[in-house]
Amino acid sequence: MEFFATARLLATPDQLRDRITGPRLADCCDAIDRVLDWREDLDAGEIYCLWGQFEVRREPIRGGVRFTLPGCPNALAWTVTAESDAVIVHCTINRTEHDPDFIESIETFVEDWRVGLERPGLTARETL
Repeated sequence: MEFFATARLLATPDQLRDRITGPRLADCCDAIDRVLDWREDLDAGEIYCLWGQFEVRREPIRGGVRFTLPGCPNALAWTVTAESDAVIVHCTINRTEHDPDFIESIETFVEDWRVGLERPGLTARETL
């Protein structure tokens, strides 16, 4: 399943990669309560989020950054990428159907990313 949100924000891919780092995940998304540990050399760590405690990995990609939860039973992953007029949050799981409460929690997660990205100060440019 796929979930999307569009943040009304102008940012370059480099700005996203520079500012959406592992230690700043809780600043970017309210559904991530805290970063418990982060290893800069591995670009990976542990977070506590609305689903509990998970290992998370960060990977710079074309257009932005990707995060994965390798231990998640649903293989949850999300990307934050720059477009010419906005920033796109794209989240996926490896299921075609799921419990409605879990789907709602993913929608909340993606929306929290959108809101967090639109907060002043995350990137060097102003929101639209």
